[in-house]
Amino acid sequence: MERLYLDTSVFGGYFDVEFEFWTKLLFDKIKEGKYIILYSQVNELELELAPERVKNLISRVPKDSLEFILNSAEAVNLAKLYLSENVVGHTSRTDCNHIALATLTRADILVSWNFKHIVNVNRIRGYNAVNAKLGHKSLEIRTPREILEYED
Repeated sequence: MERLYLDTSVFGGYFDVEFEFWTKLLFDKIKEGKYIILYSQVNELELELAPERVKNLISRVPKDSLEFILNSAEAVNLAKLYLSENVVGHTSRTDCNHIALATLTRADILVSWNFKHIVNVNRIRGYNAVNAKLGHKSLEIRTPREILEYED
């Protein structure tokens, strides 16, 4: 079963007209037990500021499909390296922390709707160049739409 690290934009996408179709379909597949979700301490901190319905979305994920990931010094340091290598600007520290956690926990795919700092070919290449220098596996970064199959 694939392990998906969901960045916080996916939770917000559930209630966004532009992204809701694919996000709700992803959550349906999660409820069916098709994926393991990696949910991090970083997600938790970001969601503290979100509306209640977005905060509570994690409660819809079955416990046996959820893996909680603590933040770590190693992840913070890897995130700093992405920044020092100019993969993204310093205002994207939290996004880098998500990438680092997904990398270090060997997520199969990091799923995001953040096109500016995460799901962007140049950013993906940058994150993976840093990962390769350190001997980490390449991280797949996709939108919910890209990982879901069309059903006839």
